Amino acid sequence: MHLILRRLDDLAAHLGARDDTVAVLGLGSAGAQRARLDEHSDLDFLLVVADGAKWRYVDRTDWLEVPGPVVFSFAHERDGRRALYEDGVLAEYRVVTVAELTKVPFSGARIVWRRTGAPPGLAESQASLPHTPYDSADYHLNDALTCLYTGMHRELRGERLAASRMIQTRAVDGVIALARLSGGEPPYRDPFDASRRVERAYPPDALPLAAMVPGYTGNAAAALAILDWLAHRYPIDPAIGDPVRALIRRSAQTPHAR
Repeated sequence: MHLILRRLDDLAAHLGARDDTVAVLGLGSAGAQRARLDEHSDLDFLLVVADGAKWRYVDRTDWLEVPGPVVFSFAHERDGRRALYEDGVLAEYRVVTVAELTKVPFSGARIVWRRTGAPPGLAESQASLPHTPYDSADYHLNDALTCLYTGMHRELRGERLAASRMIQTRAVDGVIALARLSGGEPPYRDPFDASRRVERAYPPDALPLAAMVPGYTGNAAAALAILDWLAHRYPIDPAIGDPVRALIRRSAQTPHAR
């Protein structure tokens, strides 16, 4: 058995012996998509507890250390922690009640253990998953173009970090969305982070990420690569496309942008 799954099973066995726990849900590669497991996987899970028991599991981590020593941990949100085990397993978890679970967005959960009599449907999130209000080619194309326009203005102002996030992150997210819409749903798509496993879904000749994400000093080159990729596949309104190309050319003539 993979170390991640064994660690989660050991935790579930210990927690199941307590009378104030309800269920343990595996998420991510420890959830329903176990084919994703490899040596780089983290251990993500939800611990569902009875009313009134939550802070006993949030404030104390003795239960977490039953399968092995924890060498580092910190609270990453009000009811959750990230913890590194001595053997290299990195765990990320939240502690919630049954009522709170209905408000937690998640997908691909697996019931590792549940108490007899626990409510049905624990592995199905009732909360809305992250989504854009418009998931269409028209939206993602024009959103990417306006991100390029804004990003290049920030580059010319000297705000390279802000520009890189606009061009090499937000505009690229639009490109990934367009690739998904045109090529079908990729396997194991992460609804919380479009960049996850994107290299496995799209080869470099279909999605040249090295050109689109060259780094801090490569904003103009990234913008040009993205714009060319878009123009090769979609009709671009010259009212936005031409100004973006003009800003890229202007950047090449600006000392700070070279």
